[in-house]
Amino acid sequence: MRERTSPFSAPVKQDWQAFLSCICREGTPRRVHFAELFLDQEAQDAICARYGIGEDITASDPSLAEKRQIALQRFLGYDYVRAGLEGIEWTYNWNTAADTASNARAAGREYMDEHRGPIATWEEFERYPWPDYSKASTRALEWYEKNLPDDMCLVSGGNSHYAEMLSWLMGYETLCYALHDQRDLVRAVFEKVDELSRQELEIYLQFDRVRCIWGSDDMGFRSGLLMSPADTRELVLAGHKRMAALSHEAGRIYLLHSCGDLSAIREELIDDVKIDAKHSFEDTIESVIDAKRAYGHRLTLLGGIDVDYLCRSTEEEIRARVRRTLDACLPGGGYCLGTGNTVANYVPLDSYLAMMDEGRRYSA
Repeated sequence: MRERTSPFSAPVKQDWQAFLSCICREGTPRRVHFAELFLDQEAQDAICARYGIGEDITASDPSLAEKRQIALQRFLGYDYVRAGLEGIEWTYNWNTAADTASNARAAGREYMDEHRGPIATWEEFERYPWPDYSKASTRALEWYEKNLPDDMCLVSGGNSHYAEMLSWLMGYETLCYALHDQRDLVRAVFEKVDELSRQELEIYLQFDRVRCIWGSDDMGFRSGLLMSPADTRELVLAGHKRMAALSHEAGRIYLLHSCGDLSAIREELIDDVKIDAKHSFEDTIESVIDAKRAYGHRLTLLGGIDVDYLCRSTEEEIRARVRRTLDACLPGGGYCLGTGNTVANYVPLDSYLAMMDEGRRYSA
């Protein structure tokens, strides 16, 4: 049954300039700003269904998806909407398993084949159906450019998945062997991905409402990098450095999401790649509070309310953790509240909404 009352005890007034000022560490913000890489579609649909978001939009409206996205983001308290290109497809080798989440995907949960991807030989590299970005649709970006409320901005980002693309296109196991046996092939895949990433970014930078570019690239796991630090610098960081430089030249902010222990390359990310903010924190690797104390004066931190903690903790425990996190991370700016990774479809909605509400209360 749809709930008519808001789950939030304090209002939020959108202000994208203040959001960017917080990311740029220009002083303690007047209120808490929120940042999330994304919410799984199942989570979005469940929230909309519960609170009637988008019910006033005609089902035949060609801009239904965009209008509902704005309504949802404003309801939740975000200062931005994410938007990207349409009509671009990449081919991978997928495995599928049943989804056991409470808001399960009917088609199951997909996983990359870690053994072998679609490119393991030069012949497969040449045959691979590389996407053509000259044919990408900017329909949603164009609509948001004209219709997004003035107090919100756009966040874009798509293909700057350098470490991920190497492992997705080749298969992680194949990649590990190829780094030794076919390094020229690995380098060719990286260069192709880098060129396509540049093409995609240049499209985003044509839109004035796009104020942040959010690169997303899982480079590590719980205890280290997926590749050696030297290989990561050559085949991953070099790409992100280009993306960050192009973003900065256009007056945009470059955010980076990456899972894993990145301590071996942290200095390069800050001083050489020059990312503006780091996202993805897992308690078993490094808490966001510890990160704030260690290097939060040099780099903005996003999220950090551990996803496992959200899934297992009571509402009271979650609210207390949010307050502790904000006490430690908000002074001076350089912190936005959110989960440690994403609002996956297995995160209890009430736990996520409690996190958001406590951020609002802290601001009130």
